[in-house]
Amino acid sequence: MAKESTTIDIGESSTVTKSRSHVVVDEKKKKRFVAATAGGGYKRGLAIFDFLLRLAAIETLPFFTQFLQFQAGYDDFATFQFFVIAIAIVASYLVLSLPFSIVTIVHPLAALSRLILLISDTVVVMLTASAMAATAAIVYLAHNGNPNTNWLPICQQFGDFCQATSSAVVAASIGIVFFILLIVISAIALKRH
Repeated sequence: MAKESTTIDIGESSTVTKSRSHVVVDEKKKKRFVAATAGGGYKRGLAIFDFLLRLAAIETLPFFTQFLQFQAGYDDFATFQFFVIAIAIVASYLVLSLPFSIVTIVHPLAALSRLILLISDTVVVMLTASAMAATAAIVYLAHNGNPNTNWLPICQQFGDFCQATSSAVVAASIGIVFFILLIVISAIALKRH
């Protein structure tokens, strides 16, 4: 018995054509989205690392400034006041920069957010470095004194004060390293645009 087949050609209605055109458009949008997502793979990784560094810097900086604030008489020295105020500004900036960091995770090819972070991070690293350097000079004097001016070291009498200020300077130094890494990450991500 021979098999016979018959092909019947039925014209498509206009509603089917319209729905297919929507499918084609949706597929084009999907392909563009997938291409954009695939193109920002390493940038998304950099953005996630950026976000995690910001969280780590938030945890590092305020902890020691609170320690300094409660253990040492920071208000006795204008340098320590500058240090505490500068670190408070830096910690506030880090919290406020988290949404921009999240934008760079969601949209790894967003250059404006990355540029804002790069410029802001550069300003904040300068503020942190200046506050840390000024405080480090006073901490050095507290530990060693200055025999040329007859300033005696005070750390023997005020050990807790010196421990707190030294810890704060070390924490600020670690914060500077975090910010330098953030600047490098932003620069690498912007270089690819």
